[in-house]
Amino acid sequence: MAESGLWADVRAVCPCGQGLPYEACCGRYINGAAAAPTAETLMRSRYTAYVRGAGSYVASTWADETRPADLSVDPSGEPFSQLQVLDTAGGGPFDAEGVVEFAAHHPGGVMRERSRFERRAGRWVYVDGVVR
Repeated sequence: MAESGLWADVRAVCPCGQGLPYEACCGRYINGAAAAPTAETLMRSRYTAYVRGAGSYVASTWADETRPADLSVDPSGEPFSQLQVLDTAGGGPFDAEGVVEFAAHHPGGVMRERSRFERRAGRWVYVDGVVR
């Protein structure tokens, strides 16, 4: 049965909080059509990948030296309900490094992390983060 009306419109909105349709927002990064131009964009797309259960994208955007060997992302997605970007430093289109602090809301509370990103071979990768 096809979705219709408001429900279909709401489901089509990207979970990252930008208010854009998924395919025009993080979907293009997750499906490989484009590379995230900034550290914040990469962080938002990684959040969306967790929400949608796109584990291969999470793994491919994680620096090799810090990616956990046992990385697993629930294919049914994580129950995050809201993303707030709290702070950014660097991470722009011409930077080599960037930091993004965010709060990811879920039914059990809020996960807050200050994440570090680096541009490598022209692409942003998540290096590590400190959960607060």
